[in-house]
Amino acid sequence: MAKSQLTFVGLGLHDEHDLSLKGLQELSACDLVFAEFYTAKPGSFNKKAFETLIGKQITILTRQETEQGEAVTDAAKHHHVVFLTCGDPMIATTHIDLRLRAIQQGIPTRIIHSSSVATAVPGLLGLQNYKFGRTTTLAYPEKDYFPTSPYTVIVDNTKMGLHTLVLLDIQADQQRYMTANEGLELLLAMEQKEHQQLISNETLVCVVARAGAPDCVVAADTLKALKTRDFGPPLHTLVIPGQLHFMELEALQLCAGLPAEIAHHTQKL
Repeated sequence: MAKSQLTFVGLGLHDEHDLSLKGLQELSACDLVFAEFYTAKPGSFNKKAFETLIGKQITILTRQETEQGEAVTDAAKHHHVVFLTCGDPMIATTHIDLRLRAIQQGIPTRIIHSSSVATAVPGLLGLQNYKFGRTTTLAYPEKDYFPTSPYTVIVDNTKMGLHTLVLLDIQADQQRYMTANEGLELLLAMEQKEHQQLISNETLVCVVARAGAPDCVVAADTLKALKTRDFGPPLHTLVIPGQLHFMELEALQLCAGLPAEIAHHTQKL
């Protein structure tokens, strides 16, 4: 194998036990390992034990170091480097950018995929993946900054009958991870601002907390019922369903505890 190489390895959704055998082989064979946990964080990760397993140290990069990328690409010019991420490596646009820069510098790249929230959340809820529209992310408001673009994405998806995967803000440097409860309150605030009668206390919403973890929580109910529920530690994810196939509606009852009376009044295909 060529010395100059950058391999992106997905860690999976919860902890190091989600790592594929192919990923483990790559980590054991490489020269240097970098990782970032600001785009997503593992639910549980024993860095010291994992370093013992792969036989080398892991350099965890900050957000700024990851976005700049020089530490990774400079090392990969002369070494076999692994860049370790949560979930699937190519879900985050930051990682795509890093790969493109490596290719532009003549560095061979490789991807070892892993499980992703983009497929795990629909699967846990029993929703059909091909019926999801554009994904969006809710960001924490900052002073005069209160973007409502996620609301617009949900509106557009809903008009087409599509479900919306709503990711929640991560500010790893501040150890701040948006909860489903905070996200639901933000959506209500956006409704007050946009007035398109899309989000209300009676809106059907799904919550998945800690996808891939042993204590994963999967729930579907009205926004009012969910916004005060304790879903435990992060990471949390929301789904705003569009038009539901009868099988999806049944899945929400069986897999996510959707109350029968709500299912009965929900329009289905």
